[in-house]
Amino acid sequence: MQSYKLHSSRGFTLIEIMVVVVILGILGSLIVPNIIGRPDEARATAARADIEAIGNALELYRLDNGNYPSTDQGLEALVTKPSGYPEPRRWNADGYLKKLPVDPWDQPYQYFSENRTFEVSSLGADLQEGGEGVDADLRYSDL
Repeated sequence: MQSYKLHSSRGFTLIEIMVVVVILGILGSLIVPNIIGRPDEARATAARADIEAIGNALELYRLDNGNYPSTDQGLEALVTKPSGYPEPRRWNADGYLKKLPVDPWDQPYQYFSENRTFEVSSLGADLQEGGEGVDADLRYSDL
């Protein structure tokens, strides 16, 4: 009876390792600049997501209480029960947001309410009214 030894190769050859390194290098050179080169766009996207979440919380607040918080009550009404007019009828004891976010430029989101409508906004990267591109104001009504 003949005995055949099966040879199993262990590890990778130098060529296989080099092919993998080249592929990773190519992928890295294509992907990393796209991510690293756009921090302002990433901030604007994060601000839009925050504004949408605040808008959804305001809609829940209105469903429970019949109206939006006044401009004076502000967005803080989503975290703690507001006082003043209009008094909330069925304010959710858990609140509508765990905490108020600040925009990616470390500024509070602006809130305005009038005639059963509201606006939530951020001034963008330049922290001033108006602007274009990443400096443009971001508004709930524009989402």
